[in-house]
Amino acid sequence: MSRDKIIIRTSIVGIVANLFLVLFKAAVGFFTHSIAITLDAVNNLSDALSSVITIVGTHLAGKPADRDHPYGHGRGEFISSFVISVIVLYAGASSLIESVKKIIHPDVPDYTSVSLIIVSVAVLVKIVLGLYVKKSGESVNSASLVDSGKDALLDAIISFTTLISAAIFIIFGISTEPYLGAIISLVIIKSGYDMVSEAISTILGERVDSELAREIKQCVCETEEVLGAYDLVLHNYGPDRFMGSIHVEVDDTLTAARIDVITRDISKRVYGRFGVLMVAVGIYSRNTSDAFAMEAQDFCSMTVMEYPEILQIHGFYLNKESHTITFDAVMDFDAKDTDEVLSDLEQKIQNRYPEYSIHIAIDSDISD
Repeated sequence: MSRDKIIIRTSIVGIVANLFLVLFKAAVGFFTHSIAITLDAVNNLSDALSSVITIVGTHLAGKPADRDHPYGHGRGEFISSFVISVIVLYAGASSLIESVKKIIHPDVPDYTSVSLIIVSVAVLVKIVLGLYVKKSGESVNSASLVDSGKDALLDAIISFTTLISAAIFIIFGISTEPYLGAIISLVIIKSGYDMVSEAISTILGERVDSELAREIKQCVCETEEVLGAYDLVLHNYGPDRFMGSIHVEVDDTLTAARIDVITRDISKRVYGRFGVLMVAVGIYSRNTSDAFAMEAQDFCSMTVMEYPEILQIHGFYLNKESHTITFDAVMDFDAKDTDEVLSDLEQKIQNRYPEYSIHIAIDSDISD
């Protein structure tokens, strides 16, 4: 079964289950005057809405690329995940407000055996549903489903606290519903905030996963002539939809024809293994037949070690014809006074090789 079909099927199961729970809990809450059960019904309604949004987001993300969106619509899933996160946050805030109102103006709950049985069944249903939706979301890398599953599990906790409140009221005659409701509301708000933060972070664009970056670079370096892989950039256009670029270092003696074969082979291998479309494979030429150039590279590498702000240099090339020394320096994001560091480094190299022009390009630490 395709990824989209799994997401839609799972969402439909969630909609049906939640609508049934809404009807049962709303009726029980009305007849028992239980604010916790009534709020629980509202939460189930928001869960059903979340599943609808997931379906809409999946449909949008599945639309093919067009002139206005040449990279497809995969990021639509990120937007649906954000909307679901906001719904969770709103549900938590709403339940907190209602709980506070009941603390100020308390109602005496009227629990019945039937109502407690229904709530108990609801707890089990939400646990099973939450685990099912979350697992399905993880299996197809759907943040929307994962968030919906987490929301369902939070609802199960809310329902369980209702049972605890009922037990305390029946045994001791003390109504703790509003207070437990307020505590659980804060838990939901915290969870909603985390979901919103994660969704926004994904939309803004996150650092390449360290493990994925390492595996891609290892894959690229499987080509015999590749001496190193650097500057990996991945752009996320939806779950499992990456486009990227990378620089590879090769001998300065390779022909253009051989480099063409190498870059095409790298692009094909990376796509076949990771599903990542490498839109560009840049080339760094390494001095391999000139002792003076190799000595200069060793000196620059040793000199860079004096600066903790510089994580790495690569792409070193010494051109005797133009009298230039060129390389890239990867700067730590936390580095301060980078211009001063760069100027000092250039000066030290210039002092050692006064007849050469020094050109250092600053790279950001965008991938491990």
